[in-house]
Amino acid sequence: MMATALPGLPERVTIYEVGPRDGLQNEDTVLPAGVKAEFVTRLAGAGLRTIETTSFVHPKWVPQLADAEELLGLLPRSPGVRYPVLVPNERGLDRALALGATEIAIFGSATETFARRNLNRTVDESLAMFAPVVDRARAQGLWVRAYVSMVCGDPWEGEVPVEQVVSVASRMMDMGCSQLSLGDTIGVGTPGQVTALIRAITDAGIGTDRLAVHFHDTYGQALANTLAALQAGVTIVDASAGGLGGCPYAESATGNLATEDLVWMLDGLGVETGVDLRELVSTSRWMAGRLGRPSPSRVVQALSPGSEQS
Repeated sequence: MMATALPGLPERVTIYEVGPRDGLQNEDTVLPAGVKAEFVTRLAGAGLRTIETTSFVHPKWVPQLADAEELLGLLPRSPGVRYPVLVPNERGLDRALALGATEIAIFGSATETFARRNLNRTVDESLAMFAPVVDRARAQGLWVRAYVSMVCGDPWEGEVPVEQVVSVASRMMDMGCSQLSLGDTIGVGTPGQVTALIRAITDAGIGTDRLAVHFHDTYGQALANTLAALQAGVTIVDASAGGLGGCPYAESATGNLATEDLVWMLDGLGVETGVDLRELVSTSRWMAGRLGRPSPSRVVQALSPGSEQS
């Protein structure tokens, strides 16, 4: 592919791979820990350097990730690769610390309805729950990411006011988090909305160097929204290998932005990622076989045997 750059884009983008956690948590098939460990290892082999590996949420709520301890015990660590894990509360933090985690993420909501459905708490109550988690994690030298979900729309509340998102995001970052991921959990956002949201976030004092974006492709807008975010100065993009995952608490949410589709676009723009696309496609095809269904990624489909592009 011949790369043709566009003005105003970064030279390099960091892909924050969420397939092993956000992707697999929404699959009906519960995979063995050994398969998950191989998945993470293959992703690292394809050049991904930040791979969110699992979640320490209670197994009752996300049985697909009930084997977090077993997985981390099996997982060989590749030099230069980061393996953050999601923790919902102090109990989850205790479990992560016991296994030597050095990077964690917390997951909040910009809306009251989703906070109650996802965390069984109000927004204020969920932030109060996160505060000691962040304090303890930072005191022990851990890196902490904050997710804010439903930043563009909520299936129960409709369009979410920008100032509401900024308020929750600022409160989470004021706890001491190092990075903020803005999640369009149901995929309703469009590029102008994304640009306005990022501008409002930066106006509130959270620089683009601390921002990431997390788009779902429900309405086919994930790549367009990503491009808008890059043009606004963001250089960290969440994506899921093979387009795995939706959200178990938001039924209208389809899969995350596929990592392959993102890499194809960035390669074409001359933006560096360090990812070997062919190796990544091979990994996602392998995982699709384990899940018993084809990958929804357009690039995986296009580069698979039997396609005109393969």
